[in-house]
Amino acid sequence: VQLQASGGGLVQTGSSLRLSCVVSGFTLDLDRSAIGWFRQAPGKEREGVSCLSSTSSETYYAESVKGRFTMSRDVAGSTVTAFLQMNGLKPEDAGVYYCAVDTSGTWSSVSGSYYYTCRYGMDYWGKGTLVTVSS
Repeated sequence: VQLQASGGGLVQTGSSLRLSCVVSGFTLDLDRSAIGWFRQAPGKEREGVSCLSSTSSETYYAESVKGRFTMSRDVAGSTVTAFLQMNGLKPEDAGVYYCAVDTSGTWSSVSGSYYYTCRYGMDYWGKGTLVTVSS
């Protein structure tokens, strides 16, 4: 299983970047998975940025990126690619961006089924791509 993130770079404040994450090596079950973007700035903890889940009707966005970032997904054969369109970049958006997938899910005793989320224990992680935003 490989997740390959790309698209990072050095940009000025207010610019845009589009990150891509190609999931390969296995067929991601889009009905039983979540795929997310995370970022880690120097000296800070990793934080979730956005998440697409098969068990949620809404795409999750961190408050700090709502209205500026858009996550999407493309499927071509057995290859799934997740995108993160980042507009209006700010210096505080800088960091290493990672993509990850949850394929094992979390059991819900309330619903009696598994749900998929980016909040806990992602199963596979890709190497990150660096985003630098100059002020």
